[in-house]
Amino acid sequence: MVELERRGIPTVTLTAAGFVRDGRRSAETFGLPQLPIAIAPSPFTNQAPESIRSMVDRAADQIISGLTQQLPATGVERKGVAGVEDEWLSFEGDDALDALDAMNRRFLECGWSDGFPLQPATERQVERMLAGTSRAAENVVATLEPGFGIATVKKIAANALMAGCRPEHLPIVIAAVECLAEPKIYLRNKAMSTGPHAPLVLVNGPIRARLGINSGRCALGPGAPSYANSVIGRAVHLCLMNGGHVYPDISDMDTIGSPTKYSLCVGENEEASPWVPYHVERGFVADASTVTVHFVYGLCELYDFQNRDPERLVEGFATAAMNLAQVPTGKWLLGRRTDPRTGASEKEHHLMLICPEHAQIFAGSGWGKDQVREAMHRQSRLPFRLLMLNKEPKAMLASHPELTWLWDSPEALLPVLEDASCYDIAVVGGPAGRGAFFYGAGEPVTKPIVDR
Repeated sequence: MVELERRGIPTVTLTAAGFVRDGRRSAETFGLPQLPIAIAPSPFTNQAPESIRSMVDRAADQIISGLTQQLPATGVERKGVAGVEDEWLSFEGDDALDALDAMNRRFLECGWSDGFPLQPATERQVERMLAGTSRAAENVVATLEPGFGIATVKKIAANALMAGCRPEHLPIVIAAVECLAEPKIYLRNKAMSTGPHAPLVLVNGPIRARLGINSGRCALGPGAPSYANSVIGRAVHLCLMNGGHVYPDISDMDTIGSPTKYSLCVGENEEASPWVPYHVERGFVADASTVTVHFVYGLCELYDFQNRDPERLVEGFATAAMNLAQVPTGKWLLGRRTDPRTGASEKEHHLMLICPEHAQIFAGSGWGKDQVREAMHRQSRLPFRLLMLNKEPKAMLASHPELTWLWDSPEALLPVLEDASCYDIAVVGGPAGRGAFFYGAGEPVTKPIVDR
């Protein structure tokens, strides 16, 4: 819509009432705050055709006005640094704890907080945090969508500090922010979605042991064993909020939300793995330290205390991949979603965190990660009618006539993901036969950690 307006072609966006702030914020971000919006009472999703027609009819006057009149710029409810002129803020109280409470209340009101108490990023503490990297404080690490915020080393350090990080954690957070900015991540789509997309940070290499990144028991928290995991994952999400301006209910339009958005960081248990580490599969040397960011939805347990047959293990694991509420509903059949600005396309990936016990069973039978992936792709199939459960047949066939034959074979079994490479595997966890399956959204990105 913005691009059409820039070409002089009048446009109007039909927007549900609950998404108006999001629409106006997006228009302002792209330089057209006066972009006309016609407001419908509800989203068009899950509405009967007659209800949609009725909402459009009722919005006709708004549509006509938007197409024929030059509208004034509309004010946008602001969160973030807008209106704050001072680089440093001061908070007072009867004692230091009162002042800290005042700071946390103000940050929450401004939308700069994830809701948990923040550590104060004082000038002295930020300088101390910056000692964790050799990069200059004003060095620009990334421009983060959807708000096109400039993430400098200093700003990342401040968010890492608020999350509870120590200086030695900063290089990991910086590398994760670099991952977020890669076009392949398609961050704008993830950040503004109505789905519970959350960045999962996977750490590989020697830095895990040096910084105490937990890759064994309770690796996804909580508590002291996963302290580094918790604060690093939290720092990445704060950078996403305050760097990319991903503010809940303004640009982040998640329908329900997810606890995974608070923090999601884990190390691979390379020492207990019978296979090459995840980052080596992605082209890095074994003694390199890397960060990989996956955007994931929910998770499901990979539980099996009985089977030592790899085929039986995969048979159970595949039931997670076939969770109809989480599979990407045949996206690969209809073509990958592509970012029109960069040409980057999304190839759906799921992430399997396989526990060491199960990994040893696979390896003992001569299976590598490739064999596990191929078996998952072979076993994880659903009837075509279920993969197309939320697709309208006539509209789908008009744009994809090559799939016509499948509508005559609705029970044809098709893979839920495009190919075997869409199953990413890392070994994580302690003793006992329990792993985790994360439903992914797009492709992961891996970056080296530039350590001191």
